[in-house]
Amino acid sequence: MRWKGERESDNVEDARGFPTGPVAVGGGIGTLIIVLIALFLGADPQKLLQQLPQGAPPGAAAGGGPGGAGGGKAVDDDPVEKERLEFVKVVMASTEDVWTDIFQKMGKQYEKPVLRVFRNSTQSGCGGASAAMGPFYCPADRKAYIDLAFYDELKRRFKAPGDFAQAYVIAHEIGHHVQNLLGTSEKVERLRGRLSEKELNAISVRMELQADFYAGVWANHAQKMRNILEPGDLESGLGAASAIGDDNIQKQTQGYVVPDAFTHGSSEQRVRWFRKGLQTGDVRQGDTFNADPL
Repeated sequence: MRWKGERESDNVEDARGFPTGPVAVGGGIGTLIIVLIALFLGADPQKLLQQLPQGAPPGAAAGGGPGGAGGGKAVDDDPVEKERLEFVKVVMASTEDVWTDIFQKMGKQYEKPVLRVFRNSTQSGCGGASAAMGPFYCPADRKAYIDLAFYDELKRRFKAPGDFAQAYVIAHEIGHHVQNLLGTSEKVERLRGRLSEKELNAISVRMELQADFYAGVWANHAQKMRNILEPGDLESGLGAASAIGDDNIQKQTQGYVVPDAFTHGSSEQRVRWFRKGLQTGDVRQGDTFNADPL
């Protein structure tokens, strides 16, 4: 993926040098299962947070500020992490350029989100967060969160290496921000407490697949704007979408598949909706809530 030398976003908070204290997760095989489930990407973390003991006091701030202020010296001296942070800032800038343009064409104003980069644990508007949760978006504070060590998991555990696979992760979370701005998140939130767990899971799948579609829309427009794609990038992004399908994760964690428990969609669904966004670049074609079959 071509990204070096491109504009870097000012809306990235580097909180890696400001730990809030550990968020307890436990140990053994239970931890592994929690990690794998959490790494689905994009989930509203509130439900998971209710099941995890919190190590940071309510209201604690992680420190750091926009533009990457506040990274600890040990972190800043690591050339791998330094390049990852630069990459994240460039991808964020690209999402800002793409969605600002798309919203303008829709007669709307795009409100840029913030991406907080942290190490081990941090606080969000949705509660405490640990690295084990994987990347997520919090609609309460309109921020996306990521521990850059997740990219190692993406490469090793999910066999999805490459810059474009990493960019897809960020673009998916920004897709949730787009849903928040368009009112989709609020509509889904109103359904909580009125639907069964099975019905909520089905709604969650449609929500996540739309975020995958929006990630594809970003890639389509970013390619037109900056010619970012190199040979192998498409396969990298599709590989990441496939690796984190519910069916694939369930096979890894329990050895069998339970479709009614899906919350993010199957590998095939995630690939198909990401590809559709990538091919069309048309936000209007991403109505996963009325798609039948999904």
